[in-house]
Amino acid sequence: MWESVVVLLAAALALWQGAQPAKPAPPVPDAPPVSLTVAQVMALQPAAIKAPLTSLEGEHAVYTAAWASLQTYLTTPFDPSTDEGLPDALEAVPLFGWDAGLVRARLLHALPGLATKPVEYQRAVLTGAHTLFWAEAATPLMGLLPQITTPKEFAIAAYTVLRASDTGPVRAGLRAQMQANFAQWEQEPRLQALERRLRAEPPDDLAQRPPLLDLLQAPIKPGYPVVFSLQRHNRTYPGLAVVRGADGRFVRKPDGSVFALAQLALAKSHLPGTITNGNTPQGVFVVKGTVAATNQWIGPTPALQSKLPTEATVPEFAHDESTVAAWDESRYWSYLPPSWQGYAPLREAWLAGLAGRDEMWLHGDTVNPHYYRNASYFPYAPSAGCMVAIEYWSQADGTLLQSDQLALVKAFASSGTLQGYLVVVELDDRQQPVALADVLQELLAAEAR
Repeated sequence: MWESVVVLLAAALALWQGAQPAKPAPPVPDAPPVSLTVAQVMALQPAAIKAPLTSLEGEHAVYTAAWASLQTYLTTPFDPSTDEGLPDALEAVPLFGWDAGLVRARLLHALPGLATKPVEYQRAVLTGAHTLFWAEAATPLMGLLPQITTPKEFAIAAYTVLRASDTGPVRAGLRAQMQANFAQWEQEPRLQALERRLRAEPPDDLAQRPPLLDLLQAPIKPGYPVVFSLQRHNRTYPGLAVVRGADGRFVRKPDGSVFALAQLALAKSHLPGTITNGNTPQGVFVVKGTVAATNQWIGPTPALQSKLPTEATVPEFAHDESTVAAWDESRYWSYLPPSWQGYAPLREAWLAGLAGRDEMWLHGDTVNPHYYRNASYFPYAPSAGCMVAIEYWSQADGTLLQSDQLALVKAFASSGTLQGYLVVVELDDRQQPVALADVLQELLAAEAR
């Protein structure tokens, strides 16, 4: 089925590129989150869900409008002191899989004077550099770092330099510059995470990972279902989502096999989890029902609304409105089994919450995967930091044909509640997708206990 879809998409894209620019689709109006009941979720069928963006006509309009906008920008003389369009161009190029060379010269031209620009512009350009041009940007960024005085933007620039050259001397130089720029760096969550990264390689953590069995059998909070999103350290390989029901048993398919589906927790930016629009951070989240997204690239399939600690209040996280307490780190660790408490990679969710990250949901996808046909994660599409399950849509009218996301929400709801938890954890650094066979013995052993 998928091979025929790819052929059709390739033919359609070839026709679109010769089409006249169309007007962009009207913006989707804001709407309050809609949390469905368990009964509504279990009754929902793919045929009832439509995303006009995914039809041939709908995608044609969005694609050609974006391409026309980029061409208009690229034919305008570039002045870095007055430029406002580069952030949008840097967002569009990786989204649609266009040639990064289209914007390379402009980005490199913008870097030397970036510290004089508004912080939002800095953040977007630095994120684009990390996403597309880390090798070329590393040298000018080393000269720029002393001038960057905001923690988030400094961290993005430092991670970009690391992506180009991760050596002991480079890490030492970045650490010294960070401490020179920020005397109170130990109180800033993004800089805490950066400083730790500058001291140790992530694979060193993986070698010390506690037993997965302990995590899979941990109650988190008894009586609530849990999604375990099991990932590789290299997020360009899809991970695996499994659901443990409120009774402690892992949800099964009708044939009795363990329910599991692929899930991509990769951000387009490839930035770490404490940075806005970076990869999904590792750690414990609370799940507070379903939510209806207004972002057209997420689509209308119900998303599970996961919240970080501090993004959710203590009563929200505990599923207990009578709880009267303030957040502190020890409370966060109390949701994990003793062997995992203090395991540094799972502190990422705590730091991400303190850093202000939010709205990292488990959701579906309306992005045309053909844009990423040459990527290791094809046919999955990266996001802005969420956990994405694949969906297939009708090119005729945008009707949902098949959805791993809807299957995941139904598996979660099968316990009789849409309130629960999410645990995101990296298993190892193997360069391949996570398969059920990789963790099946631990799943069964955890269930048996």
